[in-house]
Amino acid sequence: MVWSAAAPATPDHPRMNFPRTFQTLIIILIVAGLLLLALGGYLAPLGRVALDPLIGIQTWVATRFQAVQDYLNTPPDMARLTQRNLELEAEVANLQAQIIELQQQTADLQVLSALLGFVRAHPEHQYLTAAVIGYDTNPFLRYVIINRGSDDGLRRGMPVVTEQGLAGRIAAVTANAARVQLITDPQSSVNVLIQPSGAEAVMNGSITGEIHLEWIPHDAEVQVGDLVLTSGLGGNYPQNILIGQVSSGRQRPFDLFQSAQLQPVVDFSDLKIVLVIVNFRPIDIAPLIPTPELP
Repeated sequence: MVWSAAAPATPDHPRMNFPRTFQTLIIILIVAGLLLLALGGYLAPLGRVALDPLIGIQTWVATRFQAVQDYLNTPPDMARLTQRNLELEAEVANLQAQIIELQQQTADLQVLSALLGFVRAHPEHQYLTAAVIGYDTNPFLRYVIINRGSDDGLRRGMPVVTEQGLAGRIAAVTANAARVQLITDPQSSVNVLIQPSGAEAVMNGSITGEIHLEWIPHDAEVQVGDLVLTSGLGGNYPQNILIGQVSSGRQRPFDLFQSAQLQPVVDFSDLKIVLVIVNFRPIDIAPLIPTPELP
């Protein structure tokens, strides 16, 4: 028998009415039972069976949507990243240039500080600072070009020194530049003293850039490491400017004079700033040297 609250009453099937309150109570009991079953975990398998297909569909849709979104957003992102990368590279290059400039300034300050020390050690001279702006290109000459000239008071023959010692002397001058003949030049010749023996000698440059000491007295005691300074003889250089040290010597019993090699204290491959001694005027004594008369 099927009961229905809406079934019409007939003589054979009398209508059976249930109070509405009773129906509501049944629905509440059913809902409460389902809640109790759900809280107890008895409906979890049924929920998984019902929800797993929905979760799979949702995951598939989300994945495809994210792929489309990434595809649409990638070109602008790549353009921004490329632009940012170029900006960072430019910034790095600028910082590297600043570092190099600071290193150069530090090196120049160190050189200037050393030059100041040389000036204080030789207060009897007056100096003019000059920057080296050119080097020799002729393999048979040894010289540099400086950015000072006759407008600055420079004259031919003025000695040129560095913070270490003697570099050379001015050989030619223009209004705003000068050529410095280095002591390594083949035409360079300087009268020197070897200390501590006090022996006199003549220092000469060479094509190879080596410096030789000639005309050393045979009986002079010359040792490796002895200091070599200008003697002032000949009138071409002032006295007591350091040039270098004896690096090797040669003495043979039948020679009238000794010879030696000199290691200069100046690094001629790294000349940047020099000092010109402007209060020294070379003296030309050649006209005073007698020449033998021919019979």
